[in-house]
Amino acid sequence: MKEIRAYIQPFMLSKLTMALLDIPGFPGMSVSDCEGFGRGKASASQDFSPFMAKKRIEIFAPDDIAEHIAAVILETANTHQPGAGTVYVLEVGKGARISQGQWES
Repeated sequence: MKEIRAYIQPFMLSKLTMALLDIPGFPGMSVSDCEGFGRGKASASQDFSPFMAKKRIEIFAPDDIAEHIAAVILETANTHQPGAGTVYVLEVGKGARISQGQWES
């Protein structure tokens, strides 16, 4: 199992969601608001704070579709501008659905 974690521009969320829902067997996702900065900090005209608003997306997916999900994120959320976001694919040791009470790997 893999975790796909992405940080994207907020205005790209709807477009990305529609693209992800087209993937057969897409397992679902969590979305939260976050702020941060990377190599390119926000300009001083933004309330003198280096932090920029982003959407954090977390997806836990089987190994066989994780790379495809990450590729769709890279393609769909790309604004072709600095600060478009980042995507990570991480190994997950195990997880469980609380309602089923069974561990998955």
